[in-house]
Amino acid sequence: MQPSHDKLDRFRRSSHSRRASHAGSWYTHDSRRLDAQLCEWLSQASGTRRPSRAIITPHAGYDYSGPVAAYAFNQIVPDNIKRIFILGPSHYLHLMGRCSLATVAQYKTPFYDLATVYTELRRTGEFDQLSVDRDEEEHSIEMQLPYIAKVMESKRGSFTIVPVLVGLLNLEREAVYGRIFAPYLNDPDNVFVISSDFCHWGKFPFNKSLTGMQLIENLDANAFNAYLKQFGNTICGQHPIGILLQMINCLRQTLNNSKSVFNQSAVLFSRPNS
Repeated sequence: MQPSHDKLDRFRRSSHSRRASHAGSWYTHDSRRLDAQLCEWLSQASGTRRPSRAIITPHAGYDYSGPVAAYAFNQIVPDNIKRIFILGPSHYLHLMGRCSLATVAQYKTPFYDLATVYTELRRTGEFDQLSVDRDEEEHSIEMQLPYIAKVMESKRGSFTIVPVLVGLLNLEREAVYGRIFAPYLNDPDNVFVISSDFCHWGKFPFNKSLTGMQLIENLDANAFNAYLKQFGNTICGQHPIGILLQMINCLRQTLNNSKSVFNQSAVLFSRPNS
């Protein structure tokens, strides 16, 4: 059944907003049905709830990734959050050594619109501008938005999002962006959502993916980079993850290895029993 025109009105393109372009295909466009799905998945995501500064979540269609993503989004406690950074890999736009920021003021979801803010990042000169058309063809960021809108619904209108499309980066460029984002990670008013699926190879040994996950949980940027070179695991969000690890590395150096909140409990995977 095709969605009615009045429902589609919510997702129409404008110069000031990005449509929920994958609603109706990668996840339902119906807000009531979507709310019921997310509520069920969040309620089924067991484990101790602990506020996290960063989570790593999948970006496949919700039929495949929705229940798993709930484990990470359950760790977002909205009370003091004012800004959510979303780092997603570019699947279609070729970005060599660069990241891009959108040009729209808001992102639409089936629930409500999410306001964006970019001014501080644009001033660095390290970000390209992302056109609406290229933004709307990408799914890695959009697939995080319904969950964000849901878990933050009690703070609707009082928080902003910062979607960042991440290109192909070497270790040095990941470090550049890590230094840019590190002060934001150090601010408890912020949360980072890192969008990444893991192995795309049908018969890639699962234990090798677990090795990569363990290196990320150890917050070891250099070891994770070496692992990718050795095994060639097709982790599509390897560069957003690399930026996150570089943020933490930068903060450790800044804090002179003193005790900080950035340990294994501050970064959470969206997988059961994380």
